[in-house]
Amino acid sequence: MKAFFAALQFLTVLPVPRRFRGAGADLERCAPFFPLVGLLVGALAALFDFLVSQLLPPAIASTLTVLILVKLAGGLHMDGLADTADGFFSARDRETMLAIMRDSRIGAMGVMAIVFVILIKVGALTTLELPRRTALILLTPVAGRVAPLAMMTALPYARPEGGLASRFLRRRSWANAVWGACFLVIAGGLLAQWMGVAAAVLALAATAAVSAYSRRKIGGFTGDTLGAACEIAESTVLLTAAAWAYGLLLF
Repeated sequence: MKAFFAALQFLTVLPVPRRFRGAGADLERCAPFFPLVGLLVGALAALFDFLVSQLLPPAIASTLTVLILVKLAGGLHMDGLADTADGFFSARDRETMLAIMRDSRIGAMGVMAIVFVILIKVGALTTLELPRRTALILLTPVAGRVAPLAMMTALPYARPEGGLASRFLRRRSWANAVWGACFLVIAGGLLAQWMGVAAAVLALAATAAVSAYSRRKIGGFTGDTLGAACEIAESTVLLTAAAWAYGLLLF
């Protein structure tokens, strides 16, 4: 169980009892629990959304729900998205990109990336109605936690000096990535039928595209690119659901 709580510590700001807090070895073993942590985050966000949707207009409820999703992760993935955008779109060499990504200051590209992702999530979520809305809120964080699991399995670590994310390399396995992908697709089918399956598959495709781009730009992954992959996968799920719903309405 310590490996699960290590994943909970790493991916969320949810409190973990002291006796369950994992050490370094538990952090190395926690990757298979990423999808389960995503489902827990989704359940908390879905409950919150159901409550606020009874009191507030869809656009405001959607904004608050996206805020809760960001808050539950401690802003970690949004920060990674911003740093990745600043580095990748700086038109610099690999070493300079990595230095920019490590800089705690945020640049124009990072700000734009955060703004666009939040607008996409809020706008897409606003188009969904209950109970489909609840299903997609449950699914979205699952995709967001499977994405880094797949990326760090497929790519080498980009920083020669190492870092926190490099610890996962010691026990990484394609079995974990396959487990995460299967969990996501099955969850999508159970929660939202074919729309959920389509959203899951496209989120995996988006993760593959981000991973390929990260390999081309910096030769692998960093903690920041894991966060970026999370946010892009989540956005893909909600965009797919919104497009699916809109397409069905057209017919």
